[in-house]
Amino acid sequence: MNNVHYCIFCRVAAGAMPAYILHQDEHSLAFMDSSPVAPGHAIVMAKPHVENIFDISVPVLQAVMATVHRVAKAVNSVFLPEGLSILQSNGPGARQTVRHFHIHVLPRSAEDGLMMNWHPEPGERHVIEEAAQRIRERM
Repeated sequence: MNNVHYCIFCRVAAGAMPAYILHQDEHSLAFMDSSPVAPGHAIVMAKPHVENIFDISVPVLQAVMATVHRVAKAVNSVFLPEGLSILQSNGPGARQTVRHFHIHVLPRSAEDGLMMNWHPEPGERHVIEEAAQRIRERM
């Protein structure tokens, strides 16, 4: 089945869904979020259908990140937010709602109520060290 038929972001890339396009190039597409959490909330997506960070090629990821940088600078300049979050989620545990690699550019304020911040607590050094070793072995 062609991705355009089932993936909303593939439909946006194909021009089959309306969107307020900000920028596009060979590998990336930026557009305004249709359900924004703040004025200026934008999405930057990979043009080819890839579900998550594990499936994306390095050249496409590089293009997406260059577009994220460009969009973030423009959003920051236009809306002058107190801060800006760059959010990318992978899988249901991370609340990925569209199974197509994308990054949210979110203008933020200290009082916006978005619940994606946490209060860091120091971890146990031996647990962190073991995790680092296991990750290094896979890299």
